[in-house]
Amino acid sequence: MPAVTIRNLPEETHRALKMRAVQHGRSTEAEIREILESAVHPPERVKLGSELAAIGREFGGVDLDIERDKTPASTVDFG
Repeated sequence: MPAVTIRNLPEETHRALKMRAVQHGRSTEAEIREILESAVHPPERVKLGSELAAIGREFGGVDLDIERDKTPASTVDFG
């Protein structure tokens, strides 16, 4: 798993992170992971697939009868 080193973090910020971690019953490292995770994956983000499914349900849904084309793909000649 990747690791990140944060240089020049002010001591005040480090203390605040440690206090926040204690409040949430986590280690400082786990707290920082949680902060980063919530920053890049906010709960209010739009999930395109879910939104499209909701629109489909709103209009009564659609039943698609699609059969997979099992024809082998032809090879490409780059010569």
